[in-house]
Amino acid sequence: MTNLAPDRPFVQVPGNIVSDMDGEKVMLNVSSGKYFNLGQVGGRIWELLVEPASVSQLVETLTEEYDVMPEQCAYQVSSYMKLLLKEQLIQPHAD
Repeated sequence: MTNLAPDRPFVQVPGNIVSDMDGEKVMLNVSSGKYFNLGQVGGRIWELLVEPASVSQLVETLTEEYDVMPEQCAYQVSSYMKLLLKEQLIQPHAD
């Protein structure tokens, strides 16, 4: 599995279809045919991953935008990023 070091940047894998539905993002992974409800915060993470971003950068942004403790945010973001990696929705950014 790809290393999810806090400072390693990741970016969206192109080719997924994303729509807003009642303030939450839903996605169709075209290659697998799977649908995902990214939710509000997951949708925000997805938006941020248009540009290369690391877990630590995401945590910094999200703790400014939401009322969440940095440690809890880091755990949640790491877990979410692992899911996105497993589903091949994000990839390491080529330096």
